[in-house]
Amino acid sequence: MSEITSPLDWGPVSRIRRNHGLEHATINLLSQKYPGRSFAGHSDSKGFWIIGEISTDELAEISQLALSRMNAGEHGLAIHAHCGTNAVTTGVLAGSVAWLATLHTENNWQKKLDRLPWVIMLVTGTIILSQPLGPKVQAMVTTSGTPGNLVIKQIVRYEHELKNRPIMHRVQTADVRPAPEPPTA
Repeated sequence: MSEITSPLDWGPVSRIRRNHGLEHATINLLSQKYPGRSFAGHSDSKGFWIIGEISTDELAEISQLALSRMNAGEHGLAIHAHCGTNAVTTGVLAGSVAWLATLHTENNWQKKLDRLPWVIMLVTGTIILSQPLGPKVQAMVTTSGTPGNLVIKQIVRYEHELKNRPIMHRVQTADVRPAPEPPTA
């Protein structure tokens, strides 16, 4: 019986984390190649979306390069400075500090108003101090820099009829199990 060491290593959760890491790695490489262009993404257990102006062939090449580089040890490609994890981490910490600072004020608006400068100072300090925490949460929880046996199965391009809508690509992934070792005589 195999033992799961962490809920983060469980089937669908692991796939989402690895796809999220590959999404980030792809966007990091796209941003290096096209510094003036804007790219965004979203991951799930079956792959990820890339939103932005890029040809399907070039996206296929860059996402495959990202996968190869991660498998070669460049696990840091899985971290992205503009990941929503950073915003959520900051928001949870700042919101918690704000809530704690207003405890025991009941429905007394004067007490709340009196604490407002402290709340602003505490929230601002929390936002500043939380900046390095978002990438750590990405690395430990929301992404994986080790894609393992993840492969890119297919990339499908979606263009809206209206010309001012962004181009989207669906990058579908799968886990491919290595072939079993042949028996030795």
